[in-house]
Amino acid sequence: MTTTFNLEQLVRKNVLKLTPYSSARDEFTGFKNPMIFLDANENPFENGVNRYPDPQQRTLKEVLAKEKGVLDSQIVLGNGSDEVLDFIFRVFCEPKVDNIITLPPTYGMYKVLAEINDVENREVLLNEDFELNTPAILDRIDSNTKLLFICNPNNPTGNTFNNQAIERVLKSFDGIVVIDEAYIDFSSHSSWVNRLEEFPNLIVTQTLSKAYGMAGIRLGICYASKDIIQIINKVKPPYNVNELTQLKALERLENQSLIRSEILSITEWKSKLIKALSELSWITKIYPSEANFLLIKVDNASERYKRLIQKGIVVRDRSSQPLCENTLRITIGTQAENIKLIEVLKTI
Repeated sequence: MTTTFNLEQLVRKNVLKLTPYSSARDEFTGFKNPMIFLDANENPFENGVNRYPDPQQRTLKEVLAKEKGVLDSQIVLGNGSDEVLDFIFRVFCEPKVDNIITLPPTYGMYKVLAEINDVENREVLLNEDFELNTPAILDRIDSNTKLLFICNPNNPTGNTFNNQAIERVLKSFDGIVVIDEAYIDFSSHSSWVNRLEEFPNLIVTQTLSKAYGMAGIRLGICYASKDIIQIINKVKPPYNVNELTQLKALERLENQSLIRSEILSITEWKSKLIKALSELSWITKIYPSEANFLLIKVDNASERYKRLIQKGIVVRDRSSQPLCENTLRITIGTQAENIKLIEVLKTI
């Protein structure tokens, strides 16, 4: 199969015709200058947040574009990655007509968003090694398949997928391949953002929730071609990323050395945890991870989960997921938390 990618044919017809809402801050963009703003029906009394935020988050996009080596026009920001993913559904998937492909075990919001948008979700399980089953994926594609979601590194398994397998899908699929890189900063593999120019059907999503330690501000990032971003901007609400989020993100992005040191700490403690876990007889497997968590197979996940709760430690039982029977997912914590975890694990 050879891709014959045509963006306009993939986009919903009503979205192609859509004229996006133009806010007061879209029409006048010189908001950094000392002007008197009487155009947006705002409260005029200054308190730091009485004005609407920049709807295009220009300053924040400039910083991200420089860091990632892309253009500002190749970025859309959202209220968390989940909003960005929902934009993608709304742009490409006609309810009750189109379908998507997901690859369980994987991030559960892809399935939820499909249900919310009334889009068929075709699930193709990973193989026993948690790798892509490429022939099975390509076999499920039909003329109404619009999106394929690849979480890489994958959640809850922690592994990254074979690059050649992903390339094969990108080259063979006429639709959009969405690579969710929420955990990419913990991986030794390069981001697919670096290859956007090679694949016009590629969208990469990232977040500040994981390595950047900003889950509370809800900032998701979408990288794609200028053409795709232009269309996604049609469905983006005008003020979806608030002022406080933009300011806090900029503040954090200025301190790259601290971010790198935190990533290093997490990576080092992950190795120490693997060593400690490998000494426990009731843990039957520790899966390779390039994320900030470990997936472990145990003798009785439900019982081990309850015992950890009793000791004041909350992990995630992932046994309900395909191929994940009797597994627990453990996030890497601080030094003190990890030491406490190891102590408790030895007692249960």
